[in-house]
Amino acid sequence: MSLVPVIDLAPAAAGETRPVAASVTEACARVGFLVVTGHGVPAAVIDRGWAAARAFFDLPEAAKRSVVMPRPGYPYGYSPVAGESLARSLGDRRPPDLKESFSIGPADLTPPPESADAVAFAWAANLWPAEPPGFRDAMLAYYRALSDLAGRLMRLFALGLDLPEDFFDSRIDRAISALRLLNYPDQPVPPEPGQLRAGAHTDYGSLTILLPQDAPGGLEVQGADGAWHAVPAVPGGFVINLGDLMARWTNDRWRSTLHRVVNPPPDSAGSTRRQSIAFFHQPNWDAEIACLPTCLGPGETPRYAPVLSGPHLASKFRSTVTLPAGS
Repeated sequence: MSLVPVIDLAPAAAGETRPVAASVTEACARVGFLVVTGHGVPAAVIDRGWAAARAFFDLPEAAKRSVVMPRPGYPYGYSPVAGESLARSLGDRRPPDLKESFSIGPADLTPPPESADAVAFAWAANLWPAEPPGFRDAMLAYYRALSDLAGRLMRLFALGLDLPEDFFDSRIDRAISALRLLNYPDQPVPPEPGQLRAGAHTDYGSLTILLPQDAPGGLEVQGADGAWHAVPAVPGGFVINLGDLMARWTNDRWRSTLHRVVNPPPDSAGSTRRQSIAFFHQPNWDAEIACLPTCLGPGETPRYAPVLSGPHLASKFRSTVTLPAGS
């Protein structure tokens, strides 16, 4: 039996929110990961986004580098293989990750707050490649559909935390979420010692929505027993995991769990290329993340000082950069 449960969200859309919220709550508290089906994201939007991502990564290197992240710490654009080490976000100086990525942020944010860091990070311009055809439209449609799903999940979270269903609405109505396309190429050369497709890390925001490919060298989550467990790739489903901000909000009652993407077995037959699409949901730049009153029992104190969503994200992201701009 998988450590990560599969939960059907369809009953919630039909009005049975409490039972679904209870199942989600159990998964969030026990492992911080779940797989959701019945999520309501149109298959056409998913298929179009998946095909566009594949077509982008199939481009020649020079075409992809036309939208390379222009400076260290820039959040959007193309990052080449070995351009990042996620383990460094936790202070682990491992070799760079064996993946390439392309990221976008919000396309329709309101004017930014009076913060130079916010303008330089969350309000940075998206970089759009000239090809493949239809790429921008496919990515924006996917981004908007996943933003909607994230909002519905946050409402289930609120119910599970004994809060009003709309508690998080005002904290995510100007969300600074990011969409990241990920490609893990074949490995004709053996990795360096300790080098992975994505080093062990936790995510930084409220929640992540992942569309994974069922291919050799996949996603693993660390259980309470310290062992690593494979996360199932369910046809038509999304993998959901909590980020650091949700752990802070809940005073660690809910888990932001360590996870990684492992290398394919060295004796794998055929291609071991793997693709995924991750949507990193992030509350408003200036949303304060402090211990929720329903997560503080008698005699307990908050484990974390309050932080602002945006500055926390920016500092974490910048710590992972391994390549200079344009390299």
